Amino acid sequence: MSIQIYNTLTRKKEPFIPLEEGKVKMYVCGPTVYNYIHIGNARPAIVFDTVRRYLEFCGYDVKYVSNFTDVDDKLIKTAKELGEEVPVISERFIQAYFEDITALGCRHADVHPRVTENMEAIIAFIEKLVEKGYAYESGGDVYYRTRSFPEYGKLSHQSIDELKAGARIEVGEKKDDALDFALWKAAKEGEISWDSPWGKGRPGWHIECSAMARKYLGDTIDIHAGGQDLTFPHHENEIAQSEALTGKPFARYWLHNGYINIDNEKMSKSLGNFVLVHDILKRHDPQVLRFFMLSVHYRHPINYSEELLANAGAGLERIKTSYQNLKHRLGTSANLAENDEKWLESVQSLRRQFVEEMDDDFNTANGISIFFELSKQANYYLREKNTSEVVLKAFIKEFEALAGVLGLKLEEEELLDEEIEALIEKRNEARKMRNFQLADEIRDKLKEMNIILEDTPQGVRWRRL
Repeated sequence: MSIQIYNTLTRKKEPFIPLEEGKVKMYVCGPTVYNYIHIGNARPAIVFDTVRRYLEFCGYDVKYVSNFTDVDDKLIKTAKELGEEVPVISERFIQAYFEDITALGCRHADVHPRVTENMEAIIAFIEKLVEKGYAYESGGDVYYRTRSFPEYGKLSHQSIDELKAGARIEVGEKKDDALDFALWKAAKEGEISWDSPWGKGRPGWHIECSAMARKYLGDTIDIHAGGQDLTFPHHENEIAQSEALTGKPFARYWLHNGYINIDNEKMSKSLGNFVLVHDILKRHDPQVLRFFMLSVHYRHPINYSEELLANAGAGLERIKTSYQNLKHRLGTSANLAENDEKWLESVQSLRRQFVEEMDDDFNTANGISIFFELSKQANYYLREKNTSEVVLKAFIKEFEALAGVLGLKLEEEELLDEEIEALIEKRNEARKMRNFQLADEIRDKLKEMNIILEDTPQGVRWRRL
């Protein structure tokens, strides 16, 4: 059975056939870095990191790109409120993002492009759309002519007439049609800006991903992914821009993860249930949050609560305990024992079942059920009077393979001296940037790991308790 992916574009599951055999080009929309990421941002980071891991497990060479929106209205507003420059704010929260996703077991992308570092490619992209008649300049702004792209609405499955009913021209906008959207925004007084053929300004939100996906992955990519909330208008607009420019399909498969509810209510600032990952990780093991996120199929909504997180923690602990018991038994087992073939076949059968579940649109929920069954079978085996190294090692290998796909750690890792030094250096940099909150968090993190810091006139010293 080949991997089957539910494609938002076609609204059905399709066999996964990448453009180039053995290689996958994957783009995942990243965060706008004006604050710490919330739990809704964490879900796509975890989900699509797992998709990448599984594709690699299946033998694919994956090039994974995930962007940072490091200039937009929210960043400009935050910078004004704090009296700081936009690049200072964005850099602070990019580093905070890396702290959070690393704790959650997410690997860094192969490329993390930033809008501010790709302005030349973005401007060139817009220029070509203007040349081809898909975009126009108006008072220093540049807009995309939505009606010029006949297939507009094909991702969100909406017609132009349906979209027109809810469209309007905001105060200050000088566009020809309410459906048109901004590719370039003229700079307002005091705002961060870049020179362009249309005067000083900055990009609109949607154009950045089209330009950066093309720059780093080419005209057509295999997988484009993100949260369900990005389907319209962000991803719809990306398709319109990219396909108008190149005349080629922008992405073959569109993947979108479901929403997150908090205690059965939609997460929103107005309800006061807006949960930052930064805060959750002060109270909970990040691996438990990852395990919890993967316990529900990525396309389904997920309900977050402290009780459900505690249940996930108990489940993960059962798996880790089984693994540790297997390793403990290794030193006292014979090379071979009776019933080895039966147990080895049981392990292989569970591997096949795990692969079948993951092949079915990356069904981590069912994959975790198989992991629990593997743990259960391991516990049964450990009750045998005589155990063999061969079977124990087979179980251990399978535990590690499944954990690797799901991004889970089965053992606690002790920090090496050089890792401690790197964290101390990061804390020093945070203090220089006057980011005392991050500096204190690093100190507290090290303290939890029994590493005590001492600030002396000669610099920072550390010791283990």
